Amino acid sequence: MADILIMYSTTDGHTLEICQYLKQVIERNDNRVTLQSMDDVSNVDMRPFDKVVLGASIRYGKHSKQVYEHIKRNEQILDSKPNAFFSVNVVARKPGKNQPETNPYLKKFLKQISWQPKELAVFAGKLDYPRYNYWDRQIIRFIMWMTKGPTDPETVIDFTDWKQVESFGQLVSDM
Repeated sequence: MADILIMYSTTDGHTLEICQYLKQVIERNDNRVTLQSMDDVSNVDMRPFDKVVLGASIRYGKHSKQVYEHIKRNEQILDSKPNAFFSVNVVARKPGKNQPETNPYLKKFLKQISWQPKELAVFAGKLDYPRYNYWDRQIIRFIMWMTKGPTDPETVIDFTDWKQVESFGQLVSDM
């Protein structure tokens, strides 16, 4: 049995949903999982955990600054354990952009940090226009129009491949 920490950064809550699903998969493999937001890391000591997974969403092409800061602060601890990183973004809905080696946001992110995660994944996110504020809705609709995605302001589509998430959970259990 391993104690596994999953830390996440989410914009609209979907990355947390993915983390909760990962937790279920990993716990079915007789592990203990703790979920923790990277926005509230003041009380988190990563050292007691056997494995660490970080997951972060993309908004307007970037992960939040807390993700970069957290990695920089904890790089030595991350490197000392089995670890993984996953990115959640809507561009991953497209074939050819849904793997770590082909997703432009993940590739850019990995060039911006010195930590090199041992395992990587990219999950397609969720489009939830009714949940967004007015400006985010308009900007995201424009981006979707440019990339030939859905633009109806009532659209809610979960692009996540949950079998891919399950496979990643198994990989985390086995690492």
